[in-house]
Amino acid sequence: MIRPFSFLSLLLLLAIPGPAPTATTLDTLPIVSEASATTGPDWLIDPSPYQASLYRNEVGNELIMTNGLIRRVWRLTPNVACVAFDDLTQGKSLLRAVRPEAALSIDGHPLDVGGLMGQPNHAFFFHDWLDTMQRDPKALVLTQVETGTPIERFAWKRVRHHAPDAQWPPKGVALRFDFRLDDQAIEALAEQQMLDSETGRTVLFQDQFTSLGSAWRIHTSPSLERSSFHNEGKPGEIYTLANTAVYAERDLPAHADLVEVQLHPGTDTAGSWGPGLALVWPDRVIKFNYRIGSSADGSHGNFSVWDGQNERLFTLPQGPISPANPLWLRMRLEDNALFGEISHDGIQWLSGFELNENLPQGSPQALRVGKLSRSGQEDDFATNPQDPIRLRIMKVAAYGPLQRDAVASHFKQLLQLKDVTVSVHYEMYDGIPTMSKWITVHNPLDRPLTVDRFTSEILAVVENGNPVETRAGVSLPKPDSLHVETDMAFGGFEHMNACRGSIHWVPDPFFETQVNYERMQPCLLEVRPEIGPDQDIHPGGTFESFRTFEVVYDSTERSRRGLTLRKMYRTVAPWVTENPLMMHMRDSSPQKVKEAIDQCAETGFEMLILSFGSGFNMETTDPAYLQQYRELAAYAQAKSIEIGGYSLLSSRRISPDSDNIKHPLTGEPGGQTHGYCPALTSPWGQDYFDKLYKFFPSTSFNLLEHDGSYPGDIDAIARPPLQKSMENSQWAQWRIITDFYKWCRGEGVYLNVPDYYYLAGSNKCGMGYRETNWSLPRAQQVIHSRQNIFDGTSEKTPSMGWMFVPLSQYHGGGEAATVEPLDTHLDHYQMMMLCNLSAGVQACYRGPRLYDTERTKQMVQTQVAWFKKYRGILESDIIHDTSRRATGRDLDWYFHANPSLEEKGFLAIFNPLDHAVTKTIPLNLYYTGLTTTAHIAHKDQNPEKFTLNRDYTVQLPVTIPAHGMTWYVVR
Repeated sequence: MIRPFSFLSLLLLLAIPGPAPTATTLDTLPIVSEASATTGPDWLIDPSPYQASLYRNEVGNELIMTNGLIRRVWRLTPNVACVAFDDLTQGKSLLRAVRPEAALSIDGHPLDVGGLMGQPNHAFFFHDWLDTMQRDPKALVLTQVETGTPIERFAWKRVRHHAPDAQWPPKGVALRFDFRLDDQAIEALAEQQMLDSETGRTVLFQDQFTSLGSAWRIHTSPSLERSSFHNEGKPGEIYTLANTAVYAERDLPAHADLVEVQLHPGTDTAGSWGPGLALVWPDRVIKFNYRIGSSADGSHGNFSVWDGQNERLFTLPQGPISPANPLWLRMRLEDNALFGEISHDGIQWLSGFELNENLPQGSPQALRVGKLSRSGQEDDFATNPQDPIRLRIMKVAAYGPLQRDAVASHFKQLLQLKDVTVSVHYEMYDGIPTMSKWITVHNPLDRPLTVDRFTSEILAVVENGNPVETRAGVSLPKPDSLHVETDMAFGGFEHMNACRGSIHWVPDPFFETQVNYERMQPCLLEVRPEIGPDQDIHPGGTFESFRTFEVVYDSTERSRRGLTLRKMYRTVAPWVTENPLMMHMRDSSPQKVKEAIDQCAETGFEMLILSFGSGFNMETTDPAYLQQYRELAAYAQAKSIEIGGYSLLSSRRISPDSDNIKHPLTGEPGGQTHGYCPALTSPWGQDYFDKLYKFFPSTSFNLLEHDGSYPGDIDAIARPPLQKSMENSQWAQWRIITDFYKWCRGEGVYLNVPDYYYLAGSNKCGMGYRETNWSLPRAQQVIHSRQNIFDGTSEKTPSMGWMFVPLSQYHGGGEAATVEPLDTHLDHYQMMMLCNLSAGVQACYRGPRLYDTERTKQMVQTQVAWFKKYRGILESDIIHDTSRRATGRDLDWYFHANPSLEEKGFLAIFNPLDHAVTKTIPLNLYYTGLTTTAHIAHKDQNPEKFTLNRDYTVQLPVTIPAHGMTWYVVR
């Protein structure tokens, strides 16, 4: 054990009684003997039997939330802990170990929420083990349970066509656990936090090696010409041979009683020359280092200390440390003893060594960090391997003596946290294997609190595969039965890119029995912001985290997993089913806008967008300009046409003072994602959003195409009052943009946003295309269009992604690439409409007009009317393993299915070849819900009866003319 500070016993006398548990709603929940899967149909065909519910088990100490598809179970005593997360459709358990419900830091105090300790093996657990596991004495404990039904995250004003079965809020059940600190937790936290490096100490210096300051003296090894402490422009990165000395040294301020280093061992393989730190006195060097490999003489141990005369080797009783993770080492002087301690996270410290005899007199004069010889000097070992290694010194800090007054103040703040409530919220939805989770923190104090950081979900998930080796360039498999994303998503067209800053699959340090030799299997889910959030909670206020959405896949089949994900979006973000036909107008002059409105009304289009390059300016405050567009909006509304416009935010340079600052030391302006990104917390950013908030009610516009939305860039400077520092810059800017999008959703403003803001209120993102492809010859554009749609709808519903049809020249290409004049290229124009509309996808038809002749007008009217007649089935999901991706060498097709409609299926087939094609295609009707017979009608005429094979397929003979398209309806 690490020896705690003796002043703690005095401080604990100040403790106040803990909160008494209040009445819960547990007694109102039914008691059920066993949770099992509901016997019923495939939920993707008929979800109605799978209703979410909450109940207790027979002994009453477990709470079960289930909908017959998934089940989550919490043990309620001796503290709340999730002890099961199951896929009931396959009888599979997703959990292998118990973890806290959440973790956070408030005012510098790290806190775990719930959880149990004492699981002997983290690869699995027997149910009997739960009876012997104990509460973490430092964790917040349960005080109250509340149940209910889901409530809307924000308002959705329904002003346009959407899926007829869309529900908001989703149907299901809701659960809230309230937690607070009790006396036992306060005492345990006080003991732990007495060992925190900064508690009660003055920071003498901290260096994160963003640059190499002049205070450091660098030694590099003569054994390698490139030996360096500043490798390839990265200060603190060591490049050298394994058993050589490369380090940085600096003088220590007087009375430096604690020093620590954070390091990443990289590819180092050294033992006694392993990375660490050393304290230097005039007559003595004491060194503490991490040993990745064995010593040159064959001795072993994970760590060693050179006490000035001898090297002592030791291994932590908790087992070896993975060399793939950062590590913290520190030495502290206290009570005439020198302690060496080790941490995985810089918060909780493990005892390494204690020296209390023959210590040098006085304070150390210098600190060395890096690779040192066995005795903490600059000599190299006699023989060295030939291959250089890399490692990184990430942070170094020195602290002064412990100040008892500061300690007392720190723990008085800790005592106040007993009144703070941390709530963990869950929702589970009817008819889909999906649930959501988030946390809130309520501050009842008369002073502000700060949520420094939080982890709102921690799941020790069953690993997907067990590779023994960890090899550079080969990723270890993450668990794939669980899809996780959050509404803190930005900087991507796909969820895996947009959620990279909040979803973290990391190695589990407690999973000691895993097969991977270096214990690096990424099977611990941590849902947390990349940095921060560093958010203040005002007295009486409440902090709310982002929402996490979890989907349990019941199959490894890609098509079924895509259908499951799309069903999730329809359930938790049903506004994505809004899907208006859109014209992109490239001229914003009033007369031209009126002409475009007239053409939209005459052809059946539903929305006009004043596009980029049109001259439209949404950032103006000119009353005359706003009045002009209010009149145009009224003209459009009179013809049942919605109107909106384009505004650019990111990938835009404003000024050095208004742009996100990329680097905290150089002050270089710019964005990490788009090259440049304005800081939303800057005066310019606040003024920009103020103009947008005012523009829509001032003009009655009801669409925003928000290009270059906030991409998640981190800003390196303070911008009061909204942004305190780099630590809260991402959170503050994300909240600004998502608060605005939520407001738009509540006002009925349609949102085209080329980023993954669906869960925060956005309607549509790009389907996925390369703009320069529209400069290719027209025949190639058609193939690209169908390929992009096929690929994009694998995880998006047809309504979630826009495509593009440039009617006038776009990105060059000349006459061969251009649709204008429209009547001249009528066949191509029609085919582009068919490629999109038959997939249920809306394209941005960009140009000065939708038609140029009566013949063109009739074509557009015909295609729009056809789409609207079959809109329900066309906007339903595309079944990808029944469809065929375009290749240009054979037929390709989309197949839609929806068992809840009269039209159960819709097949659209394209022939890119120069000759007609007759063939029989296999059509799998499983997801139509039909089981024995189907009536299939070519162009919805003269239906033919087909008997389904045992695999739900029929063999459909088709004939498609050269460069043609045809379609079939399934009933």
